[in-house]
Amino acid sequence: MTMDRDEMTQKIVSKIEAKTGKKLDFFVKAVRDAKLTKHKQILNYFKDEHGLSYGYANTMAHAVRDVIEGVKSEDTLVEEQYVGAKADLKPIYDAVMRAVGKFGKDVEIAPKKSYVSLRRKTQFAIIQPSTKTRIDIGLIIKGKEITDRLEEGSKWNGMCTHRVRVMEKGEIDSELVGWLKEAYEAAV
Repeated sequence: MTMDRDEMTQKIVSKIEAKTGKKLDFFVKAVRDAKLTKHKQILNYFKDEHGLSYGYANTMAHAVRDVIEGVKSEDTLVEEQYVGAKADLKPIYDAVMRAVGKFGKDVEIAPKKSYVSLRRKTQFAIIQPSTKTRIDIGLIIKGKEITDRLEEGSKWNGMCTHRVRVMEKGEIDSELVGWLKEAYEAAV
């Protein structure tokens, strides 16, 4: 049985609480009192002031920021990406998700503030509404040749080897789905 990110974070936070004798609420109050807002500031504070290792400090920084900033559901994160001027792009996103949903039950959908990460054992693609008229699909397919449509992607997003610009739902065709499937299959 695998744990999702929230379960893993809670497990690590519990270990930190047992190790330090201090609850999450203590760390939240400490960060608020220190008026820290940036992740790196909070991480370094936990390392320097509380003696946490980098991994524990990083996890606790995420947990504290989630409490302070309010954690949004995955559905809410996706909805917020497709409001206002970008609302017309949602059918394109939905078409990509329908195609990816057929790859297997091991596809993990991890919405972030401005994009959605698609993972298997590792990330294989991202979907980002980049402008009010275009979604960018970032792919991780090492060694794949660049074409007019399958652009070099690392300058756009350092995590991706390729990028495909999509402006219409009809562009979610067999070629693009094939590239997504290739990236999925390589994410082992």
